Amino acid sequence: MNRKICVVGLGYVGLPLAIHFDRAGHSVTGYDVDQEKVDRFQDGADPTKEIGDESVKSSEIEFTANETAIERAKYVIVTVPTPVDDLKNPNLKYVESAGETIGRNIQEGATVVLESTVYPGATREILAPAIEQASGLTAGEDFYIGYSPERMVPGDDQHGLRDIVKIVSGQYDEVLADLASLYETIVDAGVHRAPEIEVAEAAKCIENIQRDLNIALVNELAIACNNLGLDTHAVLEAAGTKWNFHDYRPGLVGGHCIPVDPFFMIYESERNGYSPQLMEQAREVNEYMPKHVAEMTLKGLNDCRKVLRESTVLVLGLAYKPGVGDIRTSPIEDTIEKLESYSVDVVGHDPYADTQVVENRFGIEMQDTLSFDGIDAVLLATPHEEYLHFEFTNLIYDMAEDPLVIDVMGELNGRLADQNYVEYKRV
Repeated sequence: MNRKICVVGLGYVGLPLAIHFDRAGHSVTGYDVDQEKVDRFQDGADPTKEIGDESVKSSEIEFTANETAIERAKYVIVTVPTPVDDLKNPNLKYVESAGETIGRNIQEGATVVLESTVYPGATREILAPAIEQASGLTAGEDFYIGYSPERMVPGDDQHGLRDIVKIVSGQYDEVLADLASLYETIVDAGVHRAPEIEVAEAAKCIENIQRDLNIALVNELAIACNNLGLDTHAVLEAAGTKWNFHDYRPGLVGGHCIPVDPFFMIYESERNGYSPQLMEQAREVNEYMPKHVAEMTLKGLNDCRKVLRESTVLVLGLAYKPGVGDIRTSPIEDTIEKLESYSVDVVGHDPYADTQVVENRFGIEMQDTLSFDGIDAVLLATPHEEYLHFEFTNLIYDMAEDPLVIDVMGELNGRLADQNYVEYKRV
């Protein structure tokens, strides 16, 4: 059954969603306020690098920056950013703005689905009223609302849109059933029907809160082990021999989900009288880790008898996770700032991130061609697959005397630990 769909917001979430609906045979319009981005889509290019130029070029999607295109859609799906502000409170101005735009153009009987991460209750409290005010229509009578959180994993081919169970909710049973049938046309893994919109909103938050808590536990363990002179990974390997031990490793926590989603639940919980201390403390631990990595590096340089203001640290990987080039929420920024506060010279290399964007954002020089020549310390921050194939034992001979390697996530598996010509540390 062909359905008329408009996806509002064509970023890392909206574009793949539009592409998959198009492939399923629906009539799809992709709307975005950024005319320059729309122009690139119309030229067959994918500025997000998430789906690929060929997929955009071969699609039949109508890409537009003209909001009146929304009025033709029976289903309007909202995929706009939902950041937090400087006080870590949800900033839902993009959701509200999208609601106003939709309200000016919505047809009666249409269903509006929010996919962005929000606190429980926000779809009814923020999106629906914005549509009502701009349209003069009433939610639940003249148009309908639903919520279906995005769950894709950027840079992970095994966990794309079709491969992950889709949570779907609607304000009435009939709306839920209709939306479930819509999403079933693009998701092979199946659809989970949440009984309430607020349940689906909370489920999205808790997915990443759980990961944040588990990572915070091993990060705190790593800090404690470092202070005790113990190898954290050796401790985890020993503990992992028990059948019910959960396998998490220490590291830097970045991205658009894990560092942000806990604050949505914290915010709404506190508004309702309860302060979730464990969630807050987990965030504090993980937000401290970039500074801990910098302190490990500084101590390592001292142990190698380096003069800090004369030392150069090469950071391998500036993106927030392996296999992607997105640096917008990369935690390595705080590590760099800490190192530079001690007058350490920092240079970088990343096979995925745009060199000019990195230099503008972090204020460091980027290597076009990787070179270890004269480098005092290598900080393997984001273990892109390309780095893991290096023969470090050969490359390190190009480094300055008494070289240091900081392996943040332990991805080198300690294979430099027994080399007496290099100081090797992992978090």
